Amino acid sequence: MKILTKEIDTPGLTGIEVYEKTLDGYQSLKKAFEKKPEEIVEMVKASGLRGRGGAGFPTGLKWSFLAKDVFPRYLACNADESEPGTCKDRELMEKNPHLLIEGMILCSYACRINTAYCYLRGEFRHIQRVFDKAIEEAYAKGYLGKNILGSGFDLEMYSHLGAGAYICGEESALLSSLEGCRGEPRLKPPFPAVEGLYSKPTIVNNVETLCVVPFIVNEGAEAYAAIGTEKSKGTKLISVSGHVNKPGNYEVPMGTPTSVIINEHAGGIRNGNKLKAFIPGGSSVPMLPADKVDVPYDYESIAEAGSMLGSGALIVMDDTTNVVAETLRLAYFYMHESCGKCTPCREGTRWMYQLLSQIEQGNGKPDQVELLDDICDNMSFKCFCPLGDAAVGPVASSIKYFREDYEELIADAKAGV
Repeated sequence: MKILTKEIDTPGLTGIEVYEKTLDGYQSLKKAFEKKPEEIVEMVKASGLRGRGGAGFPTGLKWSFLAKDVFPRYLACNADESEPGTCKDRELMEKNPHLLIEGMILCSYACRINTAYCYLRGEFRHIQRVFDKAIEEAYAKGYLGKNILGSGFDLEMYSHLGAGAYICGEESALLSSLEGCRGEPRLKPPFPAVEGLYSKPTIVNNVETLCVVPFIVNEGAEAYAAIGTEKSKGTKLISVSGHVNKPGNYEVPMGTPTSVIINEHAGGIRNGNKLKAFIPGGSSVPMLPADKVDVPYDYESIAEAGSMLGSGALIVMDDTTNVVAETLRLAYFYMHESCGKCTPCREGTRWMYQLLSQIEQGNGKPDQVELLDDICDNMSFKCFCPLGDAAVGPVASSIKYFREDYEELIADAKAGV
């Protein structure tokens, strides 16, 4: 069952005429305009769609939180896909930009929004060109602009290229960057639905989330809710990377066993090696050992196993992996990307990187594993935004499940090996 990647490799799909012909593009707008905006919100609620950016918050519920009778309102599509291992939104925008535009129009209509922005990661300049061309085509066809399809609904849409910072994937930092300020997170509450862009009510949704909405409007909430598990509805686009034979993006129904994704979709572990560990939802979530690989890929099952679905990036590590070295690579990323606004994140990420470097380079000391654990404990839920917790995830879980890798390196250092 494919919703997001149906016909995605069709030649010329970035063009509006191919999109209209191949996927009945923009037909959902006619159906939506026959309904009141609040009916679309209720439809999305009934579908059970949850945000695909990482938090998994119910999308329709988020839309209903917009401050009442406060205008203008804004839509900010979060296309700042910077999580290591995650490349699914990029493929959607590169190959099928009109699906995203259609989803943004539907969201804007449902939420009575007349200005929509797509905030792209700084490195996505080539995708911005594809997206801007698609916006021009949508204007020319009357799907954007004044009085869309004679409905009386107006919508202006723009793309915005960030400067390239991981923190700008956090919704409040994204809004600060979009306003032209330094991309730093804001204190919440107030949440963006109450006070967001330019201090006005704003919906921030991820690319994958918005791309699902045309299916819900076209096929009905029940059709979408029938896919997946009881609490995790629909399909999920998963970026599989690491030690597999066929890395790539794969769309599967929620609840598909992780082992099936690795072994059947991604072609199994490379070189006939065995699985050692996997990170189910991108570098910001805890890694899991091989004996948990049959966990169903949905929000609840992965949480029960001790991790999170996150951004949907499945990173696979085989039994040749030095877990300490891989954790060091991730720790460097979060140290580099910390915006420095709060002390626990600014100092903690640097301390973690320095300790991991000493251990990985054979200069570790016996008490440094406990010290790393202590730093993780002092950062967890004590940072200004989720980046600090994201930095802790791989470090704390690597110690929990692969402590022997650390102890072996430290023992070798002590023995002068």
